[in-house]
Amino acid sequence: MSMPHTHHDHQHASHAHEHAGAPAGRSSRKLLFAFVLTAAMMAAEAFGGLWSGSLALLADAGHMTVDALALLLAFVGAWMASRPADARRSYGYGRMEVLVGFVNALSQFVLVGWIAYEAIDRLRHPGQILSGVMLVVATVGLLVNLLVLRMLHGHAHDDVNLAGASLHVLGDLFGSVAAILAALAIRWFGWLWADPALSLLVSLLILNSAWRLLRLSAHILLEGVPEGMDSAEVENALRTADGSIRNIHHLHVWQLASGSRMATLHAELHDDADSRQAMQAIKGILQDRFDIEHVTVQVDPGACLDRTPDCAGHGHR
Repeated sequence: MSMPHTHHDHQHASHAHEHAGAPAGRSSRKLLFAFVLTAAMMAAEAFGGLWSGSLALLADAGHMTVDALALLLAFVGAWMASRPADARRSYGYGRMEVLVGFVNALSQFVLVGWIAYEAIDRLRHPGQILSGVMLVVATVGLLVNLLVLRMLHGHAHDDVNLAGASLHVLGDLFGSVAAILAALAIRWFGWLWADPALSLLVSLLILNSAWRLLRLSAHILLEGVPEGMDSAEVENALRTADGSIRNIHHLHVWQLASGSRMATLHAELHDDADSRQAMQAIKGILQDRFDIEHVTVQVDPGACLDRTPDCAGHGHR
């Protein structure tokens, strides 16, 4: 039985890399603009904090400094992801966006720890704040964060690079809302404790989102099955994809980056079966039903040639 699939698979891999590069190019422009806006707002909050003597604004400026760096890192990741494959990295650089998302998630844990430390210190040692200046600057910050978040909205659910950037901006937005509420509480009631108390609440919200992003990016880096996909369901669907297919084994499904699902498998066919027809049926099922674009199929002409547990007991006629 012949194995005529090799040339076709190489062509399909090239198509998958081109397909993954286009969204990365669009997201990089969004991220660059988001970085410029965030950096400008960070400078404004730092100036406002020094002018008013507000530790809350200075802390939020520090928060936005971390976020601006995260957005810059995300921009670099998206730009790298758009680069074509080369001799050293045959899959291209799409995995960079996942790595950046992982780092951004970890940085949020550090940021939450810093916010909690500062909040506890302010509860113990409250200081005077010019609530009017704080309110104006925090309101402008809220508007800027809403603009940036809307610009980043609409990314693919599994684009962990844009998800990481959006997480940082969402944290800024919560911080701006907390600063506005704290400024009003200080201005109307003199509650200096309102600012650190709201900061602790915001840190808990950020912590929850950071944990979800960390789990998703780590799952992709560990070559896990894409979220919402059942590998047993995929294998069963492939077994009935065509009458020439006797069995499917050694199936691996993973995700290279956002929107780039991949699969490799061994197909055991009946005697005198048309291997090309079987592979077309397999690829059709994977593409149309499971959105897996890059597929590599090995037809076993007898016993499975791989000495792995997955192949044990398979391939015998």
